[in-house]
Amino acid sequence: MGTVEIEATPKLNEKVLKEEPIIDESELSPIEEVRLTVPSTDDPSLPVWTFRMWFLGVFSCALLSFLNQFFGYRTEPLVITQITVQVATLPIGRFMASVLPTTKFRIPGFGSREFSLNPGPFNMKEHVLITIFANAGSAFGAGTAYAVGIVTIVKAFYERSISFLASWLLIITTQVMGYGWAGLLRKYVVEPAHMWWPSTLVQISLFRTLHEKEENDGKRRISRVKFFVIVLVCSFCWYVFPGYLFQTLQSISLVCLAFPRSVTAHQIGSGMSGLGLGAFTLDWTTVASFLFSPLISPFFAIVNVFIGYALIIYLVIPISYWGLNLYNAKTFPIFASDLFTSQGQLYNITLIVNDKFELDLPEYEKLGRINLSTFFALTYGFGFATIAATVTHVALFYGREIYSRYRASSREKADVHTRLMRNYRDIPSWWFYLLLIGSIIVGLALCIFLKKDVQMPWWGLIFAAALAFFFTLPISIITATTNQTPGLNIITEYIMGVILPGEPITNVCFKTYGYMSMAQAVAFLSDFKLGHYMKIPPRSMFLVQFIGTVLAGTVNLGVAWWLLTSVDNICHKNLLPANSPWTCPGDKVFFDASVIWGLVGPKRIFGSLGQYSTLNWFFLGGLLGPVVVWLLHKAFPSQTWIPLINLPVLLGATGNMPPASPLNYTSWILVGTIFNFFVFRYRKQWWQRYNYILSAALDAGVAFMTVLLYFALGIENKSLNWWGASPDYLPEHCDLATCPTAKGISVDGCPTF
Repeated sequence: MGTVEIEATPKLNEKVLKEEPIIDESELSPIEEVRLTVPSTDDPSLPVWTFRMWFLGVFSCALLSFLNQFFGYRTEPLVITQITVQVATLPIGRFMASVLPTTKFRIPGFGSREFSLNPGPFNMKEHVLITIFANAGSAFGAGTAYAVGIVTIVKAFYERSISFLASWLLIITTQVMGYGWAGLLRKYVVEPAHMWWPSTLVQISLFRTLHEKEENDGKRRISRVKFFVIVLVCSFCWYVFPGYLFQTLQSISLVCLAFPRSVTAHQIGSGMSGLGLGAFTLDWTTVASFLFSPLISPFFAIVNVFIGYALIIYLVIPISYWGLNLYNAKTFPIFASDLFTSQGQLYNITLIVNDKFELDLPEYEKLGRINLSTFFALTYGFGFATIAATVTHVALFYGREIYSRYRASSREKADVHTRLMRNYRDIPSWWFYLLLIGSIIVGLALCIFLKKDVQMPWWGLIFAAALAFFFTLPISIITATTNQTPGLNIITEYIMGVILPGEPITNVCFKTYGYMSMAQAVAFLSDFKLGHYMKIPPRSMFLVQFIGTVLAGTVNLGVAWWLLTSVDNICHKNLLPANSPWTCPGDKVFFDASVIWGLVGPKRIFGSLGQYSTLNWFFLGGLLGPVVVWLLHKAFPSQTWIPLINLPVLLGATGNMPPASPLNYTSWILVGTIFNFFVFRYRKQWWQRYNYILSAALDAGVAFMTVLLYFALGIENKSLNWWGASPDYLPEHCDLATCPTAKGISVDGCPTF
């Protein structure tokens, strides 16, 4: 009987392959973690392109794209990841397998081949492809397509126009261009056993856990499906309180409540606009926004983030603000991502943009330099150091391993997984060449014929693509062996900011093509490695990734366009009600970056004409830091704790701040420690059985209630009016946290010192 999975027909006899093969030890993976996690067998008779896979895959991709874009504009932009779909679609798939008709039928044009809506039990390969669809729907964990941010800043922040067609072409080409050359690199970073991609093993472990039969050891335990439903319902019902009835539960600051008129107390105690001491939350979106669910992050990663976060927020920032008054820190809020005048007022960016959408230099000189809060400036410094430290750290601590594994991969014997994958028809190279050439041609047409929308010259696209292509292979090798993925975002915006200052949209378009093409290529290869381990036919993998990416980008743009044209004053925090969720924190930072790197240019911010030129020394500090750690490790090899100092992680711990707030970090660290240290150590069986299920159910319940609240109450602007939820009050009641403390600086709503 046939299913839609036509191309998965193996070249070898299925009967032979179904038998337990005798595996030559020389074919086993050289990586112990892979040998312990990944099955070394395959059943090529399992149907893959089934009706269930297409229905659940397309639906989950569209749903995640909708939800993540919807959340993307909110103050706490919860990202629903593929793990939620991975858990939720298993019972649905099994239910469909039990109720769909098994009747066989023929489709005209397919000859005598027979099809069925229900070819048998719901299997793991279908489940993997559904999850890949969902991963595309969450932009490979990023939430939404990166280029949607360009549309948002043009329409909402710069208050200019961009056509829907130009927006769609921009999003799709930036999302799929990297797939072209990524496919051609598969033989270097997917097929070799030494390129093992550690992050995929978490997914495989969860797939095997979900699909294994639940053992009955005599103990009365609730099933995973029932546990998922119960937690989902509880999460759904609870969110009505922090989401609508009692919004103060989003961030409860004990210090602000105890000292309602003290600016310093609010700066210290505010979880959203201060240092977050004494603040806590009863809202899952606050816990899981920006950093994703803490339940799926390993404890060692949580510890690294905590150390880096504590050093920066509780040591560097207080000393810089109260001790050194660095960069006139007290003239501005202690924690802000806004751009200011020298007198602490918000900088009106629209006044320095001329009719050509370029910098109006006379007006800029009249208004004066753009100023950053000291926290925002230092985050750029730590960003510079993180990029440099990543290069040095990987070279010193992993360089020999990467080089030896790359050499071994070029001459090693195919392992059992690669051998089993050769039973399926491979993807012709011309597919990738066609995709690459097609996306470049469409991108060039966008830059030439719709230049008024994207501003970038045609050579900028070629330069960005060349830059992304050059970095894809080395960064893929680094990710495949160390699970660290250096980003190109700061590098790309710095380069174009130097070449073409004064053109903000040129800068963000160049950054998106350069950075996202590489990032999408690495994500594409990571998913291909997951399919490689799970023995998914390559053509199925490619088509699901491509279709899912196009569908997700289209839904992202549709939702963004709808919200940008229907929510009054969206993204303008100063014009919205105090408790409005539509503050667009991620897009605000993206807009600020377009001003800093594109409109004004790095020369006037970080160069000879700027006041933040000393931050460039962070590049040197980042480069030399890992060298010191490495020399200490060589000098004291018996001290096993020294190589555990991971400077890229420590320096980049606050990489999500802004837009993330201290409360996002402290709540994430606390919840992650409870479940991934205490529960994992003392209730390991419970953790193994329910931890990922709990994470997925909490995400799903909150997501559905948020959408329901918006459609039922938000569209009509129906709100409560009491101390715990009012459009006239900030829910946190830390109104003075954003006030300056410098003498003589007067800001509306703040005391003047």
